[in-house]
Amino acid sequence: MMKQVVIIFWAFIFGEVIGAIGGALEVMTYKPLTIGIVAALVALITANGISLLSKSDSVK
Repeated sequence: MMKQVVIIFWAFIFGEVIGAIGGALEVMTYKPLTIGIVAALVALITANGISLLSKSDSVK
């Protein structure tokens, strides 16, 4: 459980930084909450997906 909290925290922070830089470079509007939530969801899905794939591979 603590692993997911850390992933959400850092993904939110990195998503905000990347979103701010990308928004400035592309001259687009910057929506902080939306960018942070999307970054956190993508990170959770990716981390859990990699974990599940590596567990299923080690069983064989």
